[in-house]
Amino acid sequence: MPLSEHEQKILQQLEASLSAQDPAFASKVRNETVYRHAGRRLKWSVVGFIAGLVVLVVGFTVNVFLGFLGVCAMSAAAWVAVMSVRSMGKASWHDLTRSLREDEPSGVDGMESKIHEAKDWFKDRFGRDDR
Repeated sequence: MPLSEHEQKILQQLEASLSAQDPAFASKVRNETVYRHAGRRLKWSVVGFIAGLVVLVVGFTVNVFLGFLGVCAMSAAAWVAVMSVRSMGKASWHDLTRSLREDEPSGVDGMESKIHEAKDWFKDRFGRDDR
């Protein structure tokens, strides 16, 4: 159900007062998305999985219990990764990987341009098309 004009006006007044009182917080809230939050959790879960793998390999040589703790850490990190990808959903996964399917990057600089440069280099180097 869409908001009425009165509700929209109240929402705009709240937003303006928040921006006036705490501009740093308002900027942070404005820039934070579900995708960024889930992506950040996904990155940390990959780091946790690798740390669990190191604990597994090193700890198993010392003590079986330490190896088991490594397996538990890896399992927890894998679970967090799956939950992060699920919270992003199919549409956001499509948005995140869109740059790999398009011929031209939508952004001017950043990771998307680097991915396209590497993709073009591989195409030229190995003479293959990815379609």
